[in-house]
Amino acid sequence: MAKLVFDIETSALPVDNFDEVQQEYLFREAEKLPDEAARAAKRTELAQFMSLWPFTSQVVCIAMLNAESSRGQVLFIAEDFEDAAENDQVEFIPCADETELLTAFWDVAKHYDEVVTFNGRGFDVPFLYLRSAQLNVPISRKNWLGYRYATEPHCDLAEQFTFYNVSGRDGAARKFNLDFYCKAFGIESPKSHGVTGMDVKDLMAAGKFREIAEYCLRDVKATVLLYQVWKERLAGIK
Repeated sequence: MAKLVFDIETSALPVDNFDEVQQEYLFREAEKLPDEAARAAKRTELAQFMSLWPFTSQVVCIAMLNAESSRGQVLFIAEDFEDAAENDQVEFIPCADETELLTAFWDVAKHYDEVVTFNGRGFDVPFLYLRSAQLNVPISRKNWLGYRYATEPHCDLAEQFTFYNVSGRDGAARKFNLDFYCKAFGIESPKSHGVTGMDVKDLMAAGKFREIAEYCLRDVKATVLLYQVWKERLAGIK
């Protein structure tokens, strides 16, 4: 059965989007500090975390590949709609806004019964669910959080390579990031081109939407290869 492998990129919304009470809530930890420099540093730190929370940020890109055929799409928010060069297997589709992007994603997702992610259970899936709910975008697949100790319908490789966090933070099966796992198994890291998730906000501001899309696709391609390693060498271990 065909599996959908996907990854998302998110970017924090402007602080001015939130009212005074919300801003006080978001930066409360910083305001508790007595030193002005420390407060400023903490505010900067908290602002960076805003891209990780679905009520303070938006989905700006979703890359998707069929695990078997490696064909797929990259949906990304872009201010212009010029035709972009495409390869034979992946279509790059610019979207006017997040609602259009999420709608297109769930339209694809409904054709797949199973998904593969890296840390999707902890981040991508709940993020997509909450953003879609907030924007009133119909969700075509509501079972992706499912039973944690099963690889169907959702195989989260971050959980598989830690055997569901069997040894905690510092044990033999501690969790590493995708970059580290890729290098350990001889897979080209998606970060080898010099772009990371931390760069997304600045790339959005600079209008470099295609660069975000290319980076997100590299993440998914790496996840496909890592899934193949897991399937061939580790699947079935209990």
